[in-house]
Amino acid sequence: QAQLVESGGGMVQAGESLRLSCTVSGLTSGSVRAWFRQAPGMEREFVAAQSGGAKVYADSVKGRFTISRDNTKNTVYLQMNSLKPEDTAVYYCAADRDSRIWELPGKYDSWGQGTQVTVSS
Repeated sequence: QAQLVESGGGMVQAGESLRLSCTVSGLTSGSVRAWFRQAPGMEREFVAAQSGGAKVYADSVKGRFTISRDNTKNTVYLQMNSLKPEDTAVYYCAADRDSRIWELPGKYDSWGQGTQVTVSS
């Protein structure tokens, strides 16, 4: 069973930046890594994913967020710049044994515990 441990959340003001980290164990480096987020009362939504050199982003974060991986550290990152109040949510790291990128949370079988990101205006 894979284990995912996130870190890096916090409270910032609009326009500032945060970097989230997620260390993954129990999966090969060739499998997909993704970030989702969930605001109170909302469905969990796709943010970004990476598999090999391929990266996919939600339209709402394109140009502001960057996903990257360091396979030597089994870690995936989410660099979040120009944060907006609407980015406030619990952010979850996800992974799957497959290498395909999916934007549906049900396609991922391993999840982290979540880290809170709060952006004030």
